[in-house]
Amino acid sequence: MRLPRFHCPGPLVPGMSLPLPPEASHHALHVLRMKEDDALFVFDGEGREFRARIQRIERKVVTLAVEDATSSDPEPPFAVILGQGIASGERMDYTLQKAVELGVTEIWPIAAQRSVVRLTGERADKRLSHWRRVVIAACEQSGRSRVPPVHPPLRLSDWLATVPAGLRLMLSPEATTRLGNLAAPQGPVILLVGPEGGLSEAERTLAQSRGFEPVRLGPRILRTETAALAALAAMHALWGDF
Repeated sequence: MRLPRFHCPGPLVPGMSLPLPPEASHHALHVLRMKEDDALFVFDGEGREFRARIQRIERKVVTLAVEDATSSDPEPPFAVILGQGIASGERMDYTLQKAVELGVTEIWPIAAQRSVVRLTGERADKRLSHWRRVVIAACEQSGRSRVPPVHPPLRLSDWLATVPAGLRLMLSPEATTRLGNLAAPQGPVILLVGPEGGLSEAERTLAQSRGFEPVRLGPRILRTETAALAALAAMHALWGDF
């Protein structure tokens, strides 16, 4: 049986004692029913993972004894930066969760013209905190020790001004180029995916003017929560670690 994994922000050092964060303590005690001296893994979100044991349980707090470091390194061979048009509710959660499982390395929620959800002020802050919790949970489940950052939402034009050099791809059902037509990337892949209604014509034109090449994923039109995941899986089958 695989040992549970929990995210504990560093620094982590063998021999130290530290409390699990409140949500992780609750999960360990009330979902997994863990007891004192049970073994587990902890990771710092920066790529380091350690074996640990439950040292003591006091009320709602689980205190760990950190043991030796592990050599686990499940990161993909190339970085994928995802610009995902903000989708509603569970659709966005599902995309972020599965994208992390498929190895995405950085996530930018994009406030596109056709995004159903409009986030500003306190609502945007709460949604961002929720997305980050979704990503951490996906790392705990999938064995990743490096937590992909989820950046605050940006308009597409603002995000395009921040995009680094790399293979810039924009999913479009009208494109003629397929992923299989492209050479393996020599640097990061920057993937742009629209929201429920897709990107507008003006947004597609703007992205193309910034070097984004339209690509298609077969003859079928995919939902926004499926499109990025299908692209990530196809990239790994073509160029990655599948």
